[in-house]
Amino acid sequence: MKKIFSSFLPFAAALLGLSSLASNAFAQGTPSAAAGEKKAAMCIGCHGIPGYQASFPEIHKVPMISGQSSKYIVNALVGYQKNLRKHPTMRAVAASLSEQDMADLGAFYEKQSTATPAPAAPLTKPSPAVAEVLEKGKCVTCHGANFSQPTDVYPKLAGQHADYLYVALKSYQIKNNPQVGRVNDTMAQQVGGLNHAQLKEIAKYLSSLPGELQVVQQPRFR
Repeated sequence: MKKIFSSFLPFAAALLGLSSLASNAFAQGTPSAAAGEKKAAMCIGCHGIPGYQASFPEIHKVPMISGQSSKYIVNALVGYQKNLRKHPTMRAVAASLSEQDMADLGAFYEKQSTATPAPAAPLTKPSPAVAEVLEKGKCVTCHGANFSQPTDVYPKLAGQHADYLYVALKSYQIKNNPQVGRVNDTMAQQVGGLNHAQLKEIAKYLSSLPGELQVVQQPRFR
């Protein structure tokens, strides 16, 4: 009996070792806001400065990402990795990230939503022209009735910087440019027949709505 028990010990130890490895792998695969905070150093130089503006492809405020859903942030970063979003700086940043990095960053920024939830419905109505476009495109289906409760991987739009939204909407109209543009068939169809004046009015309306996005300043030295 002692012999059988002693021969079983190495096997049991191996099983415990495999179990420990599996447990560690699962733990590493869990999105961590705390880990994301440590990895956000490359993000805060633009997204953590109130009023910070980018100059490419034109001057506009960088988007507020504090309060965005984690799924959207991961989806956007994957888009830059796969060249579906072609901003050179963001592509360079995303290229250095692992799946775990992106999940952690998503968890970190999702946790930074404003303390006050957005109203269930917009407090102000759009102009008839903007309303027609939003209704025709069924925008609330993806972005929520208040444009702050998106489904799946779609972004919150309410309260986002108007100039950024305008640039983002225009990017879906751009084709065959290696440096600028976004590849998304649904959005390309939505904005394909709109002129820049219309896009600007849509961006202005969405920006005027109360939302859950904000700029959270982070210490540069930790």
